[in-house]
Amino acid sequence: MALWGNKDLVTSTGTISIDFASKTVTGSGTSFTDDGVSQGDVINVGAGATYGFAVVDAVANNGSLTIYSTDYMVAGVTTVPVGTTFAISQEPLYAMADTAYAAPEVQTGLSTNPVTRVVYGIDQNEVSAASTTAYAVGHSGWVGITTYMDNSYNPPRLRVKHEVLVAGGISTDAGTDNTAEGLV
Repeated sequence: MALWGNKDLVTSTGTISIDFASKTVTGSGTSFTDDGVSQGDVINVGAGATYGFAVVDAVANNGSLTIYSTDYMVAGVTTVPVGTTFAISQEPLYAMADTAYAAPEVQTGLSTNPVTRVVYGIDQNEVSAASTTAYAVGHSGWVGITTYMDNSYNPPRLRVKHEVLVAGGISTDAGTDNTAEGLV
């Protein structure tokens, strides 16, 4: 199991539920095996990680996998109901433990407005697509991005901060495109 891979989206097809006691993820309309999900991949649970994150322990088949722990689920969450959305990536495992990027992805803190903190795998096409936007980054790799509206200006201004977590090549992934997914 590597500390990170080069795909920011392995799969997000279908929906899931999670049994916390057995650490079993049960999919509906999923294809975990066929899509290449493997041990060490990170599963982002719920839209905007509303339930949290987990690391894949083993893949049983297209409709079932197990996770190592529920340690990175949002405090107070004890179950993930049937029909929950998800996304599986190969993001750096240590990003899950970084409080700057802890779930859920939309938080409060830097301003009275919502603050969004997400780790993206950015490939060369996405670097190019975002180069003339507020989300511009200098190179491909795993990048943590924080956005919020700064109300000290009239009108308020979008603030974007980025932190390179792993510089390097991100492959064109399941979300094959020429835009910075989720950014622009």
